[in-house]
Amino acid sequence: MTERMPRWMPPGIVTARHYRREWLWPDLRAGIVVTALLIPAGMGYAQVAGLPPETGLYATIVPLIAYALVGPSRILVLGPDSALGPIIAAAIVPLALGDDDRAVALAGLLAVMVGAILLLGGVLRLGFVTDLLSKPIRVGYLNAIALIVIISQVPTLLGFSTDADSPIGEIAGTWIGVSGGEVQWLPLAFGLGSLAVIVALTLVKSPVPGVLAAVVAAMALTALLGLSDELPVVGALPQGLPAPALGGLQWADVAALALPAAGIALVAFADAGVLSRTLAARRGETVSGSREMAAIGTANLAAGVFGGFPITASSSRTPVAEQAGSKSQLTGVVGAVLLVAFMLLAPGLTEFLPSATLAAVVIFAASRLIDVRGFLRLVRMDRVDAALSAAAFVGVFAFGVLEGIAVTIGLSLLAFVNQSWRPYRAELGRVSGLRGYHDLSRYPEGERIPGVVIVRFDAPLFFANGGLFDDFVRSRVEAAGSGIRTVILAAEPITDVDTTAADELVELDEWLAARGIRLVIAEMKDPVVDVLGDYGLTRRFTPDRFAPTVGAAVDEVTGTLRGDLEGTRWEQDGPDGPDDADRNNRA
Repeated sequence: MTERMPRWMPPGIVTARHYRREWLWPDLRAGIVVTALLIPAGMGYAQVAGLPPETGLYATIVPLIAYALVGPSRILVLGPDSALGPIIAAAIVPLALGDDDRAVALAGLLAVMVGAILLLGGVLRLGFVTDLLSKPIRVGYLNAIALIVIISQVPTLLGFSTDADSPIGEIAGTWIGVSGGEVQWLPLAFGLGSLAVIVALTLVKSPVPGVLAAVVAAMALTALLGLSDELPVVGALPQGLPAPALGGLQWADVAALALPAAGIALVAFADAGVLSRTLAARRGETVSGSREMAAIGTANLAAGVFGGFPITASSSRTPVAEQAGSKSQLTGVVGAVLLVAFMLLAPGLTEFLPSATLAAVVIFAASRLIDVRGFLRLVRMDRVDAALSAAAFVGVFAFGVLEGIAVTIGLSLLAFVNQSWRPYRAELGRVSGLRGYHDLSRYPEGERIPGVVIVRFDAPLFFANGGLFDDFVRSRVEAAGSGIRTVILAAEPITDVDTTAADELVELDEWLAARGIRLVIAEMKDPVVDVLGDYGLTRRFTPDRFAPTVGAAVDEVTGTLRGDLEGTRWEQDGPDGPDDADRNNRA
């Protein structure tokens, strides 16, 4: 019974049952350090999402406790995130019509819907769906999100505001404000000074987090110099605990938020999943993607019910917890408890927190999402991936987060279909002294086997490429001229055949047979052979039409063994077809 218990018990309870005394101080220390970041980050990201600052703390406290109970990762820190803020704002601001209470209710509903989607996905073991957000899409998406967040905070840094509802509008509004003399030098001085402190302490790897130092220094100066009346400040937070705030909602709101909820769920889990797997690998642990999805969903459900908004794992606060020595989920619990203490005992402190300083915190956090090197690496490695990344950037920045992601995922799927539709294909021949049969376009010194055409098609056969496969084989036969009696298909790369492609294969066989040419299939995997059997093609493609290797097929057709290999070198991967397919694919 003891062996089975951990499998069914929440991970947090399992950790508690096996908790070690030596973990206590590292967890407490990490919780204290992380809390210093949770307060300004939560408030700042709430502003990015178009919500009151306190909701950012609610969206931190509740998920930390929920994830500590059900989350599979021991040190993942959850909370508001800069990558989600613009999507949340785009979804709820048009529906709220300037009503903060309604905005909070809509944000809570959005979090509940995101949580339900993720929880259902975890139960159905759909953790793989985040593969739709490939690396190129993530790089372009995060670069665009970072730029959007930075642009949105620049007016606050300058001491004024704009009414823009898009990044381009924000840029125009900022330019008008600057050229119209609306810049307030006191907020600008606090904002730039705070940014300088954060950057400087980060560069020197100070044990005191730069964000904490900047926030405390700005608040102290504001209080000591009595600047709260001359300087835009966040203002005192309401004293109290997270509480349900879902009043006044209608079914029409659920319909309006359905698409944003699906998009946020995908993005939230993609970010959390990548971070969770990275940390687990670093610590020698394993994390189930589907279980992680369910845990992030549970945390979002809890956040939505208690006055928060959609959240995910934090790529900035989690590394801080790790560096501070976090050993278990207790770090998150300590952070949540300290946040509760702050909101009950000292919510008035934020009355001295300059809005420009909070903007500097958000700008710095967003700037760390920018990955220019990652994009340039894509340019060097694969132009198609680089184009997809650029499309994600332009789409998200110009048309909106969800729209940009949807378009880029569509482009990714089209690129995949195109790659499968027009895969690499080759005619193979014999290269003297070299084992196996090789691509004649890469080995000009190679030669065809008399009376034989050997072809390779490097993709599964399906409805979109079956005709291309048929045309390719026919073109190679016609190019070889008269005297061809056998076509050998090197079928190792063909991992599947659908019904449409099976018909194309039959038509090709009939076309060849009409010309007195026999089709032999070499190296086809047994499951694919079984598929042909399921299609009822075993009468046409009898066992004698299959060969274990291309070499065996050639030997049988020619009736002789190769005489040019004695004492010669082997291919690096081994003899005959499979190694050649691999080598040519790499090339």
